[in-house]
Amino acid sequence: SRLIKHLYFMTDPIADYLTRLRNAIMAHHRVVEVPASNLKKEITKILFEQGYILNYKFIDGENNQGIIKIALKYDPADRVNAIKGLKRVSRPGLRQYTGYKDMPRVLNGLGIAILSTSQGVMTNKAAADKKIGGEVLCYVY
Repeated sequence: SRLIKHLYFMTDPIADYLTRLRNAIMAHHRVVEVPASNLKKEITKILFEQGYILNYKFIDGENNQGIIKIALKYDPADRVNAIKGLKRVSRPGLRQYTGYKDMPRVLNGLGIAILSTSQGVMTNKAAADKKIGGEVLCYVY
């Protein structure tokens, strides 16, 4: 019998990243590992800077991009995660762009929108301050 290697082709790696985070939160895991890409690394840095995750570590692979280890942040008293919701906005089939004048407000300013702009990946607040728009990747609250 021949061993057939399965070629796993992913159409939306950002949605996969968010789903892995969501599943780890629902299962109350402390650490989640996701396949790395430059865009996912930037999103992870933003989640850390905004206080949604405890810590992260980029582990390089030999021939591929490597993996990202993310330590999830829980409230010590009632074990509630810092991330209440993750929502993918712009998808490969339907891209969502915004200008700086009509920047999305997530949960009336309590959440953040992560944007991919011409000056890199940033939050909606940072993009509005720099007066640049871009593709709305996801909402985090």
